[in-house]
Amino acid sequence: MRKAIATDKAPAAIGPYSQGIETEQFVYTSGQLGMDPATKAFPDTIEEQTKQALENVKAILEKAGSSMDKVVKTTVFLSDMKNFAAMNEVYKSFFVGECPARSAFQVAKLPLDGMVEIEVVALKG
Repeated sequence: MRKAIATDKAPAAIGPYSQGIETEQFVYTSGQLGMDPATKAFPDTIEEQTKQALENVKAILEKAGSSMDKVVKTTVFLSDMKNFAAMNEVYKSFFVGECPARSAFQVAKLPLDGMVEIEVVALKG
């Protein structure tokens, strides 16, 4: 089984991809920017963008019948590694107990000039 996930509680895809894909065992989200899905605007700070990106991830997971406590791996893309500590402060508030495995990278540029983009892999159900 392979099924695309779509929810209006996260920004719509800005290209030829799905917000997420669910399989029998896992949910894979596409990278989520810190964009408000209602206004399509970005908050001004890395903290606010990180929170919004994770809220977007959470909405996709919930649409697929999963949740943040089932996340096993995250990948964080930052436009500036100087924002790592501030991102981390917000990030850790989304995970209770054991945190998922994670990679974090500085990239040359993110879509729409975002400051952070986060993708996850979570267990289904």
